[in-house]
Amino acid sequence: MNIKNLSAILALVACPIALLASSSSDSKIEDAATASYNYRVVLAGHVTVKSDDGVVTLTGTVQDDHDRRLAADTVENLPGVVNVDNRITVEPTYAEHSDEWMAVKIRSRLLVKSNVSAADTKVAVNDGNVILTGTADNAAQKELTGAYARDIDGVRSVRNDIVVQDKSPGETVGETIDDASITTQVKFALLSHKGTSVFKTKVVTDTGIVTITGVAGSGAEKDLATKLAEDTRGVKSVVNDMTVTD
Repeated sequence: MNIKNLSAILALVACPIALLASSSSDSKIEDAATASYNYRVVLAGHVTVKSDDGVVTLTGTVQDDHDRRLAADTVENLPGVVNVDNRITVEPTYAEHSDEWMAVKIRSRLLVKSNVSAADTKVAVNDGNVILTGTADNAAQKELTGAYARDIDGVRSVRNDIVVQDKSPGETVGETIDDASITTQVKFALLSHKGTSVFKTKVVTDTGIVTITGVAGSGAEKDLATKLAEDTRGVKSVVNDMTVTD
């Protein structure tokens, strides 16, 4: 058998193995994306993920461009992803700044913030005036829920009728949130706050521990970045290695 024929045979043998490895990697990407907190809870399963040799195609329909970017950024943070082709369409159910829109925004905010409960909070909005009902584990959680509601664009007032039901420490068990979802939520928290330089910041999450690097314009900006990360659901601790320029 000559060398040319041997090379051809080896190539034929190796090809199925390579295809199987590629298929396995693609399946892991798809499974990790759809199992992520952002896809299951925040996007409520409205996005479909298809990976081909690490090139991920996203399809589906979401409420706004924020959700569209959230879907892409979450996948980009997964191991093995080479590129993301975002074909998600935006079809708003409610007009921007309408009462229904504000209610959805408040509920979405509670889903991604720590120390509050979206499941135990009911949100009603009438002409921009928010009424919060439900239960909270303590007074601090009640006040924090109200603060997040007031922070939504268009909200005129917040009446916080949440009932405090004190629970013993450790009684509430929180859901474990994946690193890709945490990284994306921290990035979006930095992006949405005018006091941080998100484009000079890098965020990495490892088993719930967030590390922030990059450049901060001041010590206050660095501290704010830490606080925003700590307020993100699923974050266990924050290591802020940002360099202060002032």
